[in-house]
Amino acid sequence: MSLLLVRGLSVRYGAVQAVDKVSFDVAAGQIVAIIGPNGAGKSTCFNAINGQCHPSAGEVLLGGRNIVGRSPEQIFQMGVGRTFQITATASSMTVRENVQMALISHGGRVQTLWQAARTLYRAEADHLLASVGMAEQGDRPCGVLAYSDLKRLELAIALANEPCLLLMDEPTAGMAPAERSDLMALVSRLSRERKIGVLFTEHDIDTVLSRADHIVVLNRGSIVAVGPPCDIRSNRHVQEIYLGAAATEVHSHSL
Repeated sequence: MSLLLVRGLSVRYGAVQAVDKVSFDVAAGQIVAIIGPNGAGKSTCFNAINGQCHPSAGEVLLGGRNIVGRSPEQIFQMGVGRTFQITATASSMTVRENVQMALISHGGRVQTLWQAARTLYRAEADHLLASVGMAEQGDRPCGVLAYSDLKRLELAIALANEPCLLLMDEPTAGMAPAERSDLMALVSRLSRERKIGVLFTEHDIDTVLSRADHIVVLNRGSIVAVGPPCDIRSNRHVQEIYLGAAATEVHSHSL
């Protein structure tokens, strides 16, 4: 059974059908990308899965349980982590302390005084930092980190919840090509090692084609193609959406 099953998901805002009967699966240890031009419905689909907006129709099943109607906090507690296009870390804290706070929250010890909290989950925080390649940076102030390291830290914070599913909204936005490749290689390794299903949106097609196991292509709220990268690369409809019908013949190698 798939980890995440989305069936007939629809979201309407007044007269606007933002998402229309979208269906796809994500298995444990699988990386699935949702792509499409601006306004295709990617973020709305993400928000409906994460409980930030309420679908007008359809089901979202996590481990066989329907999570439609649950709050983002409830869905988080059920094992769904999320990273955002803009990183959300506490710049006044050290790298380790950011991860410790996530572990404290997951452990239900948020009432602990900060002086005592500094000693909690230290080893666990260091283990998570090592898993994302930041073992030597635990004592650094978060505010001085390079952008690529902030993205790695955000990933470590998301892993503190021991998620079974990780939603990543444009994880490589603002990164250089080499940094994008390194981050998604890390996500791919962690997904397989920890059997975490990953669902991500991304504008960089090269990143999607090189790292996704399966791709869902949206346009105007509806699915226009679903399949492995090799099928999506050669799909003429997808080429037309991204490049325009007149340019398809000349530039089809770009996908």
